[in-house]
Amino acid sequence: MRRSIATVSLSGTLQEKLLAVAAAKFDGVELFENDLLFFDGTARDVRQMAEQLGLKIMLFQPFRDFEAMPEPMFRRNLDRAERKFDLMAELDAPLMLVCSNVSPAAMDEDSLAAAQLHELAERAAARGLRIGYEALAWGAHVRTYQQVWNIVKQADHSHLGVILDSFHTLALGGDPAGIREIPGDKIFFLQMADAPKLAMDVLSWSRHFRCFPGQGDLDVANFAAHAIAAGYRGPLSLEIFNDDFRAAAPALTARDGMRSLLFLEEQIRHWQDTSPIAATSPAIISVRAKADLLDPPPVPDIKTIAFLEFAVDQSAGNELAQWLIGLGFERVGKHRLKDVTLYRQGNFAVALNAELESFAHSYFLLHGVSVCAVGLRVTDPDAMLARAELFGCKRFEERVGPDEMPMPGIRSPDGSLIYVVDERFNVAADFSREPEGLADPVAQIACSIDHVGQALPGDHFDTWLLYYRAVFGLRPEESWVLPDPYGLVKSRALINSSRTVRFPLSFSESSRTVVARSLTTFSGAGVNQVAFATNDIFQAVVDMRKRGMTLLPIPENYYHDLSARLALDDDFIQKLQSHDVLFDRDAQGGEFLHVYTQSFHDRFFFEVVQRSGGYNQYGAVNAPVRMAAQARTATVPQV
Repeated sequence: MRRSIATVSLSGTLQEKLLAVAAAKFDGVELFENDLLFFDGTARDVRQMAEQLGLKIMLFQPFRDFEAMPEPMFRRNLDRAERKFDLMAELDAPLMLVCSNVSPAAMDEDSLAAAQLHELAERAAARGLRIGYEALAWGAHVRTYQQVWNIVKQADHSHLGVILDSFHTLALGGDPAGIREIPGDKIFFLQMADAPKLAMDVLSWSRHFRCFPGQGDLDVANFAAHAIAAGYRGPLSLEIFNDDFRAAAPALTARDGMRSLLFLEEQIRHWQDTSPIAATSPAIISVRAKADLLDPPPVPDIKTIAFLEFAVDQSAGNELAQWLIGLGFERVGKHRLKDVTLYRQGNFAVALNAELESFAHSYFLLHGVSVCAVGLRVTDPDAMLARAELFGCKRFEERVGPDEMPMPGIRSPDGSLIYVVDERFNVAADFSREPEGLADPVAQIACSIDHVGQALPGDHFDTWLLYYRAVFGLRPEESWVLPDPYGLVKSRALINSSRTVRFPLSFSESSRTVVARSLTTFSGAGVNQVAFATNDIFQAVVDMRKRGMTLLPIPENYYHDLSARLALDDDFIQKLQSHDVLFDRDAQGGEFLHVYTQSFHDRFFFEVVQRSGGYNQYGAVNAPVRMAAQARTATVPQV
């Protein structure tokens, strides 16, 4: 299907918007009238600029407060429409969006609305143009697509049809199944927008919090699938009103938009393959046969996090190595060709990369000591790479030496890498083992990486959410709002189906929270937390302390509250307190014990966790205690 985006979805001048849209490989745009009003040139100039970029102006919008008006106002509206038709002719825009009337003067008379829209369509037809009528969720009298369709049917004009917008239907809790009752050739355009579920008035929700499909909580794919089942063959278009999008670089927003449409098409495909409706719908069978929708390789099974790679220099590498030893890692040895040292325990490893001629060194120069790459074990790395490239990710391959196996990676939104390796991958294959007697024997404390947390700027959160969902097929969990002593931190984790890969994402609008301090030291997004899973957290604490690890001190008051809140045994409370271990229990009786290190240069920290009884959360109830303790021990001054 053709792919489009509304210019109102992007920041910048009209020229900047069109350049970004073309670079993201859209087929066309919905031209928002204000973008034309603010443009220093003619409508024909806009048309020529779009044509030179290979873009079609598919829709001109919006035309407001037209239908069901008293006669004098209606006549003035027709004159206003004629002037817009003149512009559309110059733009070569074939379709105008008329949104349902919000004027207090509008009358609640469907027959009058139909008659006036018929006359508008008659004038549009004389110009070779078409009119699309759309329901606004806050319209004075017309708020649903069912009302719009009833009026369009009454108007009965070949140049008048329905425009469907996913937000306006789903925000009101509407059922999109009735869309299938509209003939496909009477659906003139399909606008797609997602949104987080928020308890607020629908107008403010729409104007400030829309997002791309895959970034919110609405069932946008189901909505679009019903339109296709009805026989719709026009573009899939994005119309997003979002404060962060209007401030972000248009190129980044446009790339996210294209990724979201590709993800949406895949979800529609899945609906076609699994819905009982699709099995008997000739329209869906026809669309599937024509391959109108993207059909990417399915997401390979993601097994585990195989390794983390830190970008370091010599000094930071030596210091971080001592932390890893304290956390139970065994030093495997040095890479046979590069200045990379490997540490391992359980089924995972950590590499400290100080190689000057490397991606890691470039990353270090930009961000300082930080996680520059994550290695994922997947069942089919080639399919994963192909899928990532199809969804707009750039492939990366580090230089390799003689007899060294290449390890391709995928660029993440912040420029870091995700390597994909198969289940037979041996992370230590190119590393020389330490000579016997040189490496100190270490009692390992962890068996796997439980989760890897990332600190993000607030305006990048939706980008990462979409990236993990679309490219890697991870599923978002519920959102949390956590109180830091210096502001609120918002967090949401993405997981694979078996919960062996977890990426909690966090951001804060305050500049003083623990998340914000990480962003300041990173000069951008970055991993700020790595949690290791253990089978015996109390023994792990004993072992870490023996090796000189400094754990985050937890105040005595926390344990007094814990005893009162959960009625835990006094001896167990004392054991938790003496080990600085935090505790949580879910509604099903699952338990979570976790302990934290202090922060490494206020950049990132490590956590050791023990899960039992099917506990699948992250101890969010303890996060305020942890963040307060981190604030007390921070080396960055609180000003």
